[in-house]
Amino acid sequence: MTSVRFRGVIASPFQLKMQALADYAQCEWQRWPDQAPSFVAAWRNQLALQLAKRRGTVERYPERHTHLDEYPGVPYYQIDDGPFYYDSSSFAYHLDALEGSGQSLIPIEPELNFMAHLIDEAFDEFGLYMVHHMRWAGTARTTTMPEITARELRKIYPRLLHKKILSHLPERQSRRCPYLFSVAPEGFDLGLPSKQTPPAMPGFPETHSLLNYGWRAYLAAMESLLHQQPYLLGERFTLADASAYGQLSMNLIDGAPADLLHELAPKTFDWLCTIRDGKHRGASGQLYLSDALKPLLEIIGQTFVPLMQQNAVAYEQAIKDGETLFNEAAFDRGRALYNGELMGYPFRAVVKTFQVRVWYELKVRWQGLTADSRDSLQAYVPLSTRTALADQSGLER
Repeated sequence: MTSVRFRGVIASPFQLKMQALADYAQCEWQRWPDQAPSFVAAWRNQLALQLAKRRGTVERYPERHTHLDEYPGVPYYQIDDGPFYYDSSSFAYHLDALEGSGQSLIPIEPELNFMAHLIDEAFDEFGLYMVHHMRWAGTARTTTMPEITARELRKIYPRLLHKKILSHLPERQSRRCPYLFSVAPEGFDLGLPSKQTPPAMPGFPETHSLLNYGWRAYLAAMESLLHQQPYLLGERFTLADASAYGQLSMNLIDGAPADLLHELAPKTFDWLCTIRDGKHRGASGQLYLSDALKPLLEIIGQTFVPLMQQNAVAYEQAIKDGETLFNEAAFDRGRALYNGELMGYPFRAVVKTFQVRVWYELKVRWQGLTADSRDSLQAYVPLSTRTALADQSGLER
């Protein structure tokens, strides 16, 4: 039987997503370092991963690492003690390629295939901003993530560092909030030490209003959809469900945000718990497109799509201007920044090259569909999204 070793922590929504994918494919898995058999085994694996990253040999199945990609902090995975891989969406391709993995996680039928990728990327890119915001600004006082993560890391960090991890993680994650799109209004106060309070940024509009609205809008769309069908694309689990689950279930350990999620979207809350508990494992059924998708695709078209467009335009302009530094390293130095707007809310962000790749690949998928397939999707995909996807700018890269 295929065995998967994850290198990650459950604080990561992408780790949760990959666990749900593996469960559906009925693959045995372990999450290291937490489930490593010993301190020595955990460290050997850690050092092997770091060496592979330095050599640039960690790949994104089935493609090679590109100049637009960036290695994440976590998670990574190995199959049957093989080489290291990264990227949670690519993990679904890997599972589908394994003999006997069950019904495909990525639909084969063209319209469903495109829809799975669109929803997957929307939750991975914009969904991450919302749930990270809900953890650290939604409020950071009730999350148990620091304690859980410190416990998971016990096999690579000495016990004496436990208290340091407990304080360092909230400080680090709160400090990263503006990079992850969550910029606090002036005077924002959670009643926590200043280092654990998501900061405001001079010259940056606050985005808490945008993210609070977006999170509720996504939950409302999910709630409506799940009242009409068991999964996003029909009767069984796919990559689209895994991405929605990974992001939204991240907040289940966050106390106040989890309580609010249950209040606003009880059906969605129960659905997340069902997948968390592995009850989707091996389920079968038909896949289809339905009108139940429309509210979700509408909010995706108002958030994810224009964000990807604006990031790609900013990237092209930055390249013309001779910029060479992007992503978090650039943000920390005040470089490769651009101004944008979503749903009437202004924002300021840094160019993210991995989002450029995501957007270019989605446009290639859309433009590679037959005219009949694009016509079939018109009933579900908003006109503004279809127009954005049809734009060929940047694809020559």
